[in-house]
Amino acid sequence: MSKENLFSKDAIEKLKELSEKAGTCMFVTNLNSKPPFNARPMSLQECDEEGNLWFISSKESNKNMEIERNNEVQLYFMNNGDYEYLSVLGNAFIYDDKYTIEEKWSVFANAWFDGKEDPNVSIIRVEPRDVYYWDTKAGKFISMMHFVSSILTGKKTDNKDGVEGKIKI
Repeated sequence: MSKENLFSKDAIEKLKELSEKAGTCMFVTNLNSKPPFNARPMSLQECDEEGNLWFISSKESNKNMEIERNNEVQLYFMNNGDYEYLSVLGNAFIYDDKYTIEEKWSVFANAWFDGKEDPNVSIIRVEPRDVYYWDTKAGKFISMMHFVSSILTGKKTDNKDGVEGKIKI
């Protein structure tokens, strides 16, 4: 597996690509406590042009209460179908103003809320601090062919089609 650290624009593009393709992450809070940490699946609304990750959440959720106490969060995105993975450590910020809710609202959130005017709606922005990714250079099919070849020949894979690295925004 080769290493390729990404910076600035390339970093944001990779973060956006991997996070939006996965769509859902495990959103971990309460990192300053003893394990087990609190984790729950969350749907990503958007990764913006600055690399911020946006989510819709209930003001009354444990997640929001834990962010109020300690805003450091860990996000784990997985796209097993294409062998793409992303780990994001960052700081979360909660918004409940009409402008931000209007801008980030999704009709899918109606499954949890009585529309965007619901008083329990809040928006969470995660500002990444430390990001690491794992990806394939040639895609899933080529990676699978290398894996099958290794099985058939009895030789260990060199995993040369894989790439990993830090994302520095």
